[in-house]
Order: sequence, then C-alpha cells, then structure tokens
Amino acid sequence: MIRVDGLDKLYGDFFAVRGLSFQVEPGEVLGLVGPNGAGKTTTIRSLAGIIIPSRGRIRIGDHDLATEAVAAKSLLAFIPDEPHLFDYLTVEEHLRFVGRLYQVADVETRIPDLLGELDLAAKRTALPGELSRGMKQKLAIACGLLHDPRALLLDEPLTGLDPVGIRRMKATIVRRAEAGAAVILSSHLLHLVEEICTRVLIMNGGSAVAFGTIAEIVASRPALSGRRLEDVFLALITPDGEPRG
Repeated sequence: MIRVDGLDKLYGDFFAVRGLSFQVEPGEVLGLVGPNGAGKTTTIRSLAGIIIPSRGRIRIGDHDLATEAVAAKSLLAFIPDEPHLFDYLTVEEHLRFVGRLYQVADVETRIPDLLGELDLAAKRTALPGELSRGMKQKLAIACGLLHDPRALLLDEPLTGLDPVGIRRMKATIVRRAEAGAAVILSSHLLHLVEEICTRVLIMNGGSAVAFGTIAEIVASRPALSGRRLEDVFLALITPDGEPRG
C-alpha cells in the first residue's frame, strides 16, 4: 500500500533524508522513530505530498505520488502533531467540509460514528476556540479518518490527549489497521510503538539504521538480546552503540 524507493531530500548540500526504502502493507502499523533531526518529519511529509523529494519514488496504492498526486492523496490521510483547524467552523461543520472535499457519499451516517469513537459527540456544535488541546487533536483525527483512508500517516497523534483519549486513540489505530489500512506512526513514545506497531523503522542522521520487527532487529544484534525497544533504540543511535543509563 505504501512503498518508498530510494528517497532523498536535500536542502542545499545537506541530506535531511538519504537513500530511504521501505514498504508498509495493508494491516501493518509501522513505527517511525528516531532522535530529533533524524529525518522523521521530512519523511512523513514527503509521503503526504507536502514536501517534494529530491530523488526517489513514493507509491500509495497503485499510484505514483509524483505523477498521480490527486489519486494517491485520495487514499491517504496525514494527521500532523499540531492541529490545523478553521476558526469559524464547528466540529460537525469541519467533518461535513472534509466530506465534501473527499466526496464522501455517506458522510451524514459516518459523522455520528466518528464523533462517538473519538468522544466528540458532546462538542459537535463547538468552535475550535472552545476546545481543549486534546479535543482539537481528536477533531483533526476525525477529519483524517472520515474518508476511510487506506494509508494513514500519524505524527505524534497522542499529543494533548488525556489517559482516556490515549486509550481510545490506540484502539482507533489498531482498528484501522485491522480493517486493512497501512499505518505509519511517528512518535517519541517508544512504549506506544512497542505496544501497537508490527514493525519499526529507526532513523538517525537522515538514514535508516534498522527496519523490521523488534524481534528481527534484536536477532541481528545478539548483544541486544532480551532488551526492550528503548534499549535497542539507544544502542543504535548513540556513538558507542551502547544504551545510556
């Protein structure tokens, strides 16, 4: 569903992303992790079509993002870490507007289900200025899910959510994958990645340093046997290859 081949992104002579190749199949949740400046945001925004790669190819479903942008983007949803909402549209109006953009024929039947799933039903007539940070995040997520995307790109989706919201969001991510979506989750919350992701892509300095299931990554490095993802992550990104602390 999501295929990346030889992705490079240069700013001048600086490689923000270098030689990145991977794929995410329907039903998979890929955890995209790395330290600040590793290239995660550049990667996910390139997949969303916001940033134009310097080299390489991105396919969403059967569509090349460079040459069939509209068809490719119609299959995906990108939910950034900072919600971008319209000040004078209510929660429900946001969803109707997105429904028109994506030509969702049954938008009126989908809206109540999404509002219930994300605990927004009581806020359906509220404007963004009346919402908490977490509620704004939930609304952005609802807008992204409305057209039932086949590729779901999530950048720190739990920002601002309370414990109940976090539990609901984790269930939502898993539910979408089980329904056949290919999901990429970028997060610094390694316990979240370890809990719900089927595979992990660890980046550092713009390049992939490990890709696979946690078990596969550990198996290729016997010194990390029995370690949790946090220890594996630290071992791969620190200069001496050993976990800190």
